[in-house]
Amino acid sequence: MADHLVTGSEEALSGPGRATGPGLHARVRVPGRLDAEVTAAGGSVVAVIGPNGAGKSTLLGALAGTTAMAGEVEVGGRSWTAPPLAVRHRRVGLVFQDQSLFPHLSALENVAFGLRARGRARTPARARAQEWLDRLGVGELAARRPRQLSGGQAQRVAIARALATEPELLLLDEPFSGLDVGVATALRIELARHLADFAGVALLVTHHALDALTLADEVLVLDGGRVAQTGTPRDVAAHPLTDHVARLVGLNVVVDADTNRSFPPSAVTVSLRAPEGSARNRWRASVLSVVPHGDAVRLLARTDGAQELIADVTPEAAVELGLDPGREVWLTVKETSVRTYPRTASMRP
Repeated sequence: MADHLVTGSEEALSGPGRATGPGLHARVRVPGRLDAEVTAAGGSVVAVIGPNGAGKSTLLGALAGTTAMAGEVEVGGRSWTAPPLAVRHRRVGLVFQDQSLFPHLSALENVAFGLRARGRARTPARARAQEWLDRLGVGELAARRPRQLSGGQAQRVAIARALATEPELLLLDEPFSGLDVGVATALRIELARHLADFAGVALLVTHHALDALTLADEVLVLDGGRVAQTGTPRDVAAHPLTDHVARLVGLNVVVDADTNRSFPPSAVTVSLRAPEGSARNRWRASVLSVVPHGDAVRLLARTDGAQELIADVTPEAAVELGLDPGREVWLTVKETSVRTYPRTASMRP
């Protein structure tokens, strides 16, 4: 049975004055790789997160029609799979981390390409393309070819190309990957502005918690090809159900029979001797890595039960305890620092 993401009512997600348009309902099955069901209202942005190999790009490829799948995809009440709708007829906008611009075309012609492929005449297609380049702040670069653009400029052109065709479904596969921090921040702000006016459904694959917190209405966590958790960005960040999400938001998660327990790295005490008493939250562990983390030193350790936990200690403590990879340590956490919540795929009330 496939897992299920419900991104709420259209009214709840769109908010006052937010554009709404065609919604998405899809059940995607790619044998051995993905089995997930996704439902999203028009005007919503869904962040798709998970470890490498979780099925994120497979999901986007299946929705776009570039990855063979079983199941069904319905956008705006129209089936794209029964009968199969050719890729060129699907109203999809695609943005990849490597931009995938045509190297022999100018920025203007790259943006106009999708419009021309959908039957728009040359002159109005070029006019529309120039309008979108202007919106993304790269209008003066219209005549340049991709090799003459910086990474941030090329990604703005790629976003303009995706939005110019007025897609019903916008698929963004790590659009900020490979950009320096300043460029990524500026582009994130710019994209947020355009997504606020986007009436269709946007799926954003990302490895960064900041993207989910600042751009998305909902979060879909994939793990092992299935949906592991869904909910609002704040709920998922506060109650992570997988190690991957916990790492993204800087928390530890310990899984019990029917509950999850989370706590911050700063709540973990590191010692070389077994703690006295019978504290519930204590683990013997082996240090995997020790790296600077702001004013602290972040320790990654694996417990005897193969659980990976992170702890923040002072640089002085790291030296005093000799915290190097391979060092055997004890980790303890006070119960008052632990948040307990149920092991459920959806955190929605």
